Amino acid sequence: MKVLLLSGEESGEIYARRLRALMPAAEIRGYADYGFKLADLAVMGFLAVIKKLPYFLRVRRTMERAIDQWRPDAVLSVDYPGMNLRLAAYAKRRGIKTVHLVCPQVWAWKRSRVPKIEAALDHLCCFFPFEPQYFKEGFAEFVGHPLAEDFPKREIGDFERGLVALLPGSRIGEIERNLPVMVEAVRRLDGVRALIPAANARALAAIERVLAGISGGADVGRQSSGAIEVCRGGARELLLRAEMAVVASGTATLEAALARCPTVLVYKVDAFLAWFARRVIKDIHHIGIVNIIWEKTGGRGEEPMVELLQEAFTAEAVSSVLRKWRDNPDLRERAAARLGEVAAQLFGDGQSLQRVVKMVLQ
Repeated sequence: MKVLLLSGEESGEIYARRLRALMPAAEIRGYADYGFKLADLAVMGFLAVIKKLPYFLRVRRTMERAIDQWRPDAVLSVDYPGMNLRLAAYAKRRGIKTVHLVCPQVWAWKRSRVPKIEAALDHLCCFFPFEPQYFKEGFAEFVGHPLAEDFPKREIGDFERGLVALLPGSRIGEIERNLPVMVEAVRRLDGVRALIPAANARALAAIERVLAGISGGADVGRQSSGAIEVCRGGARELLLRAEMAVVASGTATLEAALARCPTVLVYKVDAFLAWFARRVIKDIHHIGIVNIIWEKTGGRGEEPMVELLQEAFTAEAVSSVLRKWRDNPDLRERAAARLGEVAAQLFGDGQSLQRVVKMVLQ
């Protein structure tokens, strides 16, 4: 069997490699087999995409020719919807089976995309339990989240007292916006130490640069024994150890939930982007995926994660939440238990990627 396996960015490529390993008998090709590198495909932001438009048009034309000439039995695409869904639609019009993993966020914005997605695909595989309801019956299926299957289980009371995880994001702009406020929040608390895991070398350099520029920064820096330390990688392990965390909105908040680590979710963008988001995002009342899952699956009462967004994201507000958890173990345990409820919903039957492969091969 011939399978065209398309990802297009690092997060999707992680799943693509695992899917490839689950199809040892299949002949599999992807973007790289036609000369396209992941680093060139993974472009973020509207303006960046516009600047590389001729390149992306070449990618599309090349992959359409590949579909016509190689004639795969199935196209399996992973996230990266801007390009992958167009190629899937092209393949489906030629009678080729199309399966896509990772639901586009139609529940947040552009609900009008639903008919186009349904027309482009035979099957849509969803990581979150509430997503299939936005599509026609039998089209989309919740398969479970691989991250939930891989995550070690931590008991609610198992943590290193006084350890605070700070995850400001992996992009330079996120680090520059978020880290100074996080550091100031931790400095307002007695008897705690913070650890910052750097996702890569660029993030590590940015974190150290920001810390060096913070007034009174003598007690911060890599390998410091003071209140704030920096390490290379290890975010998952840190969240499994930490008493509590401050995390920039993104995949790391999902990891914090799976680690049952009480978390303050923070998010700050420039004023124009904030205005634009408020205009286009509909039908959800939270920014963090953990709270969205809670909301969409009928959660009641206090949200699993405290969200501090835009102007509300201040050192005083963050430290106030952390202080409550530190001083009141019952509050902390209730927050951890709510995260555990969300984590349990993500597990599915423990065979998420195997189910995707079955849809492709059957």
